[in-house]
Parts: sequence; structure tokens; C-alpha cells
Amino acid sequence: MLEQQLVNGLTLGLIYALIAVGYTMVYGVIELINFAHGEIYMLGAFFCMTFITMFGLPLFPAILLSMVCCLALGILIDIVAYRPLRKAPRLAALITAIGMSIFLQNLAMVIWGSRPTPFPRSAVPAIFSETAFQFSNVNISWMQVFIYVVAISLMIGLYLIISKTRIGTAMRALAQNQVSASLMGINVNRVISFTFALGSSMGAVAGVLVAMFYNSMYPTMGYTAGVKAFAAAVLGGIGSVPGAMFGGIVLGIAETLGAGYISSPYRDGVAYAVMILVILFRPSGILGKAVVDKA
Repeated sequence: MLEQQLVNGLTLGLIYALIAVGYTMVYGVIELINFAHGEIYMLGAFFCMTFITMFGLPLFPAILLSMVCCLALGILIDIVAYRPLRKAPRLAALITAIGMSIFLQNLAMVIWGSRPTPFPRSAVPAIFSETAFQFSNVNISWMQVFIYVVAISLMIGLYLIISKTRIGTAMRALAQNQVSASLMGINVNRVISFTFALGSSMGAVAGVLVAMFYNSMYPTMGYTAGVKAFAAAVLGGIGSVPGAMFGGIVLGIAETLGAGYISSPYRDGVAYAVMILVILFRPSGILGKAVVDKA
């Protein structure tokens, strides 16, 4: 049914949007496609599961700690893998990003194994599996309501940080021109590390929400989700935070409608098809602007 598919698509789209803003913020500041961001999303889910099962933490403190771990990991990746290549050709940084993605994926396999792992259901409030609202034949569960509230709150918070704070102003200045921003006294490396930290913490939350929603996590889950989130960022306009949010929601709805009205196995193909069509007919994305050489 169309209405139910739209509700499910919105749920998926908000999660894609949380991941896509991490891609688009890093690209907007240093013009790097951080392919390791999908693995940050995956690690967020595994960190949360570990805090619950090994340390006995309740769900919400475990989510906050997983955000902190991914935030620190994002900063570490920037310092170790990307900062030494700031002045290198973009291809070198791109290859490093792919290498970092593969490294993190294999590290997760060594630590947690390669098989799918269920999310600890005992930590999830029982009410999340119940129906919150029912309109005609449309059901919205409390789990979906939780995803809506968390995702929208984080996106509003991100908007306020970028548009209303000094660090947000510095991020926008770097996105315009790093040299000029540096001459104005902005600590470029500190702002870039903050950008990685902010995007990584939001990616961690997305990983936890997906693990809770589908009750499954596995070390390669970041690859597919990362590609789709990147497609969402391209769809909205790579480098544009509102565009990434909009692109994630549109992609989630398109994918769900494709699975519902064409065939479930084609749902991934819909995401890739959308990305290819946007690149062909509107390379700057729906809300993006034409790329300007900052050199």
C-alpha cells in the first residue's frame, strides 16, 4: 500500500540522511569523499552492542558512548590517514580513504566475526515493537517514531551548529576557501577534525538505529549503506548539508517504492540508478551549486 510504503521509506530515508551529512560535510570542507564513513556507521552499531553485552550498560548511555567512540575514531582517521595528504593530489587521498574503509571492515571481522550478529533485544524497550499510531491500514511503530525523533533532532542540532556557532562559521569559511580562512586566523586542522567528529557521531547513531530496526549487524553493512548515503549526498548536491538531508529522504522513499512495486531484490539497484541519473542530468544535485575551483 502506497501510504505504508511512504512511511517505511521516510524511516529509511532519515537514516540515509544521517549518514549522508557525514559525507557531504567532509566533502564540503576538504573536497574528499571519505569512503571510510560507511565503516564508522558500522562500528557505531558494534560499539553500542559491545557496551550493552560486555559492560551491561542501558541502551541510551551505550548509544552516547558509541557516539563518543566514533567521534574519536573520526578524528584519529583524519590525523593518521588524511592530514598527511592535505597537499597531495586528490587521487592519493581517495585511494587512502578506500584503504581505510577496507582496513576497518577487516578489523571488525577480526574482533566481532564475519557473521551477522543480532542486536541485544533485551536492551531495547519492549514498547518499541508495538504500534504507536494507526491510520486506516497504515501502521507506525514506536521504533519508527524513535527514529524520526532522533534523526530530526540531530539534523536540527547540526543545522544550529553550522549556522549559529563560531565553529560552524569556520566550517563555512573553509568550504569557501581554506587559504583565506587560514589567513583570517582560523585553525584549519582543528576545524577539519571537528567536521570529521561531527559527521562520525551522526553516522554512529545511524548504525545503531539500523541495527535496532533490523535486529542485525555485520562488518560489511557499512559498504552498501555508505554507497547509498553517498548517492543521497549526490542526489541532494554533494557539499550541501540540506541537500544531503533531502537526498537521503528522497532516496529512502524511492528505494522502498522500488522494492514494493517492482521487486525487493531491485531495491539496491534503485539507489544506484538514482545516483547515475542525477550525475548524468544534474551533476551538481537537486540543491547543489555548480562546482567552483578553489585553487
